[in-house]
Amino acid sequence: MDSDGTRDARGTHASPVPRPAGPPDAAATPPRPTGAPGMPPLPDGAGFLTWVRTSRPEAPPGVWRFGHRPRPDEEPEEIPARQLLSGAVIAFLVGWLIWSLLWNGYLGGWWIIPLDLFTPDSWRRSDDAVGNAFLWYGYYTLIALGIMFGVGRLGRWGEVWRRYGLPAWRRAAPVSERPPAPEEDPAQWNQLRAAGAADAADRLAAEARSGLTRDVDHARITRAWQSVRSGRHSLATFTGAVLKDGSAACLHPSGARDLPGRHALHDLVTGQVRLGTTADDARNPYAYRATGLGLGPDLLGTSLVAVGPPGSGKTGGVVWPLAESLCLQALAGRAAVVVVGAAGAGLGAPDAYDVVVRIGNPESVYDLDLYGGTTDPDEAAAVLAEALVGDLADPHPGGDSRRSTTVLAQLLGPFRAVHGRFPSVPELRQLLDGTPGPLGALRKALEDSGKESLLRELDARERQLGHPGDLGGVLSDRVALLDRPAFAGFFDTSGQSRPFSLRALDHPVRVRIDLPARGHADASRILARLVLAQFTASVAVREDRSLFACLVLDDATGVVTPEAVRGIQRLRSGNAGAVLTLRTLDDVPRTLRTPLLGAIGCRMALSGLTPWDGQDFAEVWGKEWIEARDVTDRQIIAETPAGKALHMVRRVITGHAPTARAVTVRQVERERWSASELAHGVPPGHAVLSLTSVRGEHAPPLLVDLRG
Repeated sequence: MDSDGTRDARGTHASPVPRPAGPPDAAATPPRPTGAPGMPPLPDGAGFLTWVRTSRPEAPPGVWRFGHRPRPDEEPEEIPARQLLSGAVIAFLVGWLIWSLLWNGYLGGWWIIPLDLFTPDSWRRSDDAVGNAFLWYGYYTLIALGIMFGVGRLGRWGEVWRRYGLPAWRRAAPVSERPPAPEEDPAQWNQLRAAGAADAADRLAAEARSGLTRDVDHARITRAWQSVRSGRHSLATFTGAVLKDGSAACLHPSGARDLPGRHALHDLVTGQVRLGTTADDARNPYAYRATGLGLGPDLLGTSLVAVGPPGSGKTGGVVWPLAESLCLQALAGRAAVVVVGAAGAGLGAPDAYDVVVRIGNPESVYDLDLYGGTTDPDEAAAVLAEALVGDLADPHPGGDSRRSTTVLAQLLGPFRAVHGRFPSVPELRQLLDGTPGPLGALRKALEDSGKESLLRELDARERQLGHPGDLGGVLSDRVALLDRPAFAGFFDTSGQSRPFSLRALDHPVRVRIDLPARGHADASRILARLVLAQFTASVAVREDRSLFACLVLDDATGVVTPEAVRGIQRLRSGNAGAVLTLRTLDDVPRTLRTPLLGAIGCRMALSGLTPWDGQDFAEVWGKEWIEARDVTDRQIIAETPAGKALHMVRRVITGHAPTARAVTVRQVERERWSASELAHGVPPGHAVLSLTSVRGEHAPPLLVDLRG
């Protein structure tokens, strides 16, 4: 089936991705440095050069690497400021007292004996006043320095200097980094020069200095250069394109070099988008505290599920920043993204996408391919059955989903053999209902063409009609939800519309699918399951898996099925991932909650979670060993009259009886985050997030401020 938007994996012809009226101005606002939220962009040229030259050290999963300063894994034991300063002052007073006692002779003259023992008498002649004074005062200075060194060590003067002296002022002062050496400057494109493309490198470096290059241009050309290194394209073709178009070379098919606007902070060198700041909280590992939280394909490749009530920030704080990041990476030729949500859900402007499918909207330019662009009746039947009755399927193999696939295949195969296409929604509904006219016409056409094997399929379907347990009626009732006047112009199979197929994921396409949530909630759930099933099926057969493919599904209520969980587990091996949001885990069948949380590597619990949902997260995050301190105060009993009098005075002054404190330290196992803490201890605008990368690296549950 023809599908507009791209050319699918089977070579099916399709119209090119629609281009805007004209490409954006090349000298538009450059990427702003993403070191802190709200930081304004630097002037043209300097903004890009500052961005590309900023260091991005290796960091644990989820740390925003742009300008990151690594911290130790364990928190250093820091002395409180009051204790540190008072100790330094007391040590100075002690040293001054010792020197005063020595100088005034209250401690005797023993400290002068070493001078008498180890210096000749000629050095202490009375006729040499200058030399004698130099000797004695030099010795006094040596003794004073020794006292200062001793009391300085005891009073931790070095720590006071590091914390409040010149080193602290230098750390607080803004650092103006010098431009790197030419051989280490990423803006010079030295990898191109080393491969013999010096002319192309000079052109790109000149445009970077003149302010004509953006972060998307840098990422896109880097991606094109990687394809040259892998042998997919020739060096001559790449060099020619760069010399002709400069930083506008190797454009996305839409011709766009940036999005119409940006909501979040992005770093296209690492592929990260900043979602917030990890809280400076004792429950977070020290290496993560007060660092930015950045997610990229290395983490989304294990998929992400975010659970939180309405208003907790799922769409605005998680879904749209991730969708925006994936759209930018699609413009750079690195990713393909499909964003699914209700119409008007705030998933970005239409201009940010190549294809916008507005199901149920008569003004929609694109249609949705009901059969996913496949020509195989069995594959089409499996995907369609998952969409129609996947939520009714038994969680064990051999449930209703398999039987429904057989029922649909018995009709789709004969119909395609006769008509060269799959049935439309009204035609499929009639066939499932067993309407005599359409079935008779289909039988006659098969008999005339001599397709005996397909006749046997149709005979088997007719024998099952009306029998107890026949799933044709259930499937027909579900198809009837799509056979409504609002959808009359959609799901066309006759070639009169422009259907989009998820087979286009071989290309860096940006797609948004608006579901008709209002008045058609059941139909929206069917369509959401259809898109998820088509996505998992299409990812598995992609020819080019170097593109990261991601499905962003805002509100996955009624979408999680046994087959969907298995499909999400397989995405990781196909360089793909999914982002799902839920209002509550109650929207997922009880038998599938643990498998879902186990299949997904990144799990987010937003503020306002119910204790029941918190219990599921607490179980999947497990427990850890911590050091618990038990403090016991024991009253001291005085036995002597003097002791009793002293205790009485102490009680009058302090108001408490004298006690002795005993501290017991032991190792105990406790939940990382309990259900009660998740339900009542997460502040508004915050979330608790655990991460797993595609390389198997883990980050424990982190308390994150999504507004920072």
